[in-house]
Amino acid sequence: MTESIQFTVPAAADAVVAAIGDREFIVQGDRRFTYAQVVERSNRLANYLHSRGLGCHTERADLPGHEVGQDLLGIYAHNGPEYVEGMLGAWRARVAPFNVNYRYVKSELQHLLSDSGATALLYHAAFAPRLAEVLADLPDLKVLIQIADDSGNELLPGAVDYESIVAAGPADVPPVEQSPDDLYVLYTGGTTGMPKGVLWRQHDIFMTSFGGRSLYTGELATCYEDIAARCAEAPGTKLMVLPPLMHGAAQWAVLTAMTTGQTVVFSPVTSHLDVDDVVRTIEREKVMAVTVVGDAMARPLADAFERTDADLSSLAVVANGGAQLTPTAKQRLIDSKADLMVVDGVGSSETGAQMTHMSASGAVSTGKFTAGPDTFVASEDLGSILEPGHDDMGWLAQRGYVPLGYKGDAVKTAATFPVIDGVRYSVPGDRARHLADGSVELLGRDSVTINSGGEKIFAEEVESAVASHPAVADVVVAGRPSERWGQEVVAVVALAEGARVDAQELIDHAAEVIARYKLPKAVVFRPAIERSPAGKADYRWAREQAIGGS
Repeated sequence: MTESIQFTVPAAADAVVAAIGDREFIVQGDRRFTYAQVVERSNRLANYLHSRGLGCHTERADLPGHEVGQDLLGIYAHNGPEYVEGMLGAWRARVAPFNVNYRYVKSELQHLLSDSGATALLYHAAFAPRLAEVLADLPDLKVLIQIADDSGNELLPGAVDYESIVAAGPADVPPVEQSPDDLYVLYTGGTTGMPKGVLWRQHDIFMTSFGGRSLYTGELATCYEDIAARCAEAPGTKLMVLPPLMHGAAQWAVLTAMTTGQTVVFSPVTSHLDVDDVVRTIEREKVMAVTVVGDAMARPLADAFERTDADLSSLAVVANGGAQLTPTAKQRLIDSKADLMVVDGVGSSETGAQMTHMSASGAVSTGKFTAGPDTFVASEDLGSILEPGHDDMGWLAQRGYVPLGYKGDAVKTAATFPVIDGVRYSVPGDRARHLADGSVELLGRDSVTINSGGEKIFAEEVESAVASHPAVADVVVAGRPSERWGQEVVAVVALAEGARVDAQELIDHAAEVIARYKLPKAVVFRPAIERSPAGKADYRWAREQAIGGS
């Protein structure tokens, strides 16, 4: 199929409502909202944003890729219908939504909101005290919308209660015409540096990550009628999204669910991953698929599956994205429930969804993926695209539907989105090989690669080897300075409850699966591994532990 129109998310949502408006879209505990209700509430939010003068002020055609001509709405919130309504309502008003990490401390929050230039913020009341600490430094932030929660925190001065906006009143769409050029802004996690705002045209992110194109077949939706028809034909399966929606992969899962007619289920427990609640919810709601981010979520989930007597017969898939899922964790999930399939996805803020791998009973592996239709490997010097079977390691690259650039950073934009053989690619820094059979071997992110004695060592490979020891609950690997090697590998390890093991035993265990030059020169034990709420490793913290630990 060939592309025939340019999509906007609000128009796609309208097509879905016309087809299955009465079907449940968002379920969270006792709260249940149909597609029609979510869109109606988001329209009321759009009207409010428009009434405050927010929208598009400079059309995309008049701007370079790293600049923004729209107001931005930050979403500083836990998972729930409000997050989804916030995104849809912003787009309807031609305001660009972006994610705010709710674990940020004062200085990090101030930097993010200042860097974004946000003029509006949708936030849970629990975060009001932290937000109050930085408001004096954010004169452009003029619209505050507070979501009530169990914190009991009062409205900040000038803030408006969210439900007062979306629960009643006219739900007509604002008098603006959305454009496929309108922005989706996704801030990177900042685990290896300061977070950066990635600017996507709405149409491009729709095609690569919101269900506009099949990652498996490359088939494109060509019109809104395509979206409506497949939703009407879909059985309405349920997807439980565990990662926070401030993580791009979680947003992509929800919006792909919307354009394929699924029901999205959130846990009512938002302060932490409550795997026992997840199990109860799977049983109660007959959830078919659950999304996770790496071992940090998968291992506790496997624990819960192994000890429960709940009816999990509806569950068919655990889908992973955003962080490595080791073969050990995959095997435990598969062994914990008959006929369970584990699907690994690869993508980044700068590429959208790129590759997949499926594991099932008797066929568990990691590191090699089926490439999507626009996924390639670029040469070391970014001068060419490597053919499958080429022995050289290169850079994982994406073409076609790629971002416009990084907000406010023309230099970084040019470096990450190079033109190769006349085609613009996204090359955010993952090392890979394109194998002879057409699959892609993902080696790891270059920014966390350890150069020891002239050899490149990928942290993820060492982490996988150490994590396969049964005493290890979690591990992250970093480099520290070494007079002899330049850098040396250090494993920062958290042990399973009640487990006892020494450093040498872990190193000897890893030696069974990786070369000796890759082995940790030291192991630092910590009670827990610092990770983002989405489960991604905090490599800055890991380096601090490696350098200062003993």
